[in-house]
Amino acid sequence: MRLGLMMRDVVVAAALLFAATSVVLAEPDLGNWRVDTGRDGQVTASLHASNKLLTGGGALGYSPVLTLVCRPDGEPRWSEWLQLNDAVSASRKITISVVVDGGKTDESWSVGPRGRTLVRDGDDGIKRLASANRLTLSWRFGLLSGRGEADFVLAGLAEAISQIAASCKTDPP
Repeated sequence: MRLGLMMRDVVVAAALLFAATSVVLAEPDLGNWRVDTGRDGQVTASLHASNKLLTGGGALGYSPVLTLVCRPDGEPRWSEWLQLNDAVSASRKITISVVVDGGKTDESWSVGPRGRTLVRDGDDGIKRLASANRLTLSWRFGLLSGRGEADFVLAGLAEAISQIAASCKTDPP
């Protein structure tokens, strides 16, 4: 009987030790954010929109992707990208309606190559999102093409920003 009690105590102690170490070794909860480092050292965190946009013909849908970017040696250090499958017709700048947790503003974003990436440079955009829960971006594809809208649930964003900043060897915005 004494041996059985000792074995039970050893098993309980081992289980407690395993539970304690697995809590310590747990990864931060990034939600649906995906963090990557490119060959050039650029660190990104990407998130797919919770909604889908229909492509030109309307047969297929896709989720736009929001990407936060940190460049360890470049300027601007921080940027936001919105990646689309369908091009916008603007050539240099586009106005995007930005709704962060219900508060709406209009911002000017740059149009990337082939009109499929919209870019906003600077850390102020990242700062406005750091404690937010939801982001909605809305834009016009063109004069006659209608509007696009992307809705993002930002769970895990604070952890993603911290991880990007640490990999980029800089302070979070």
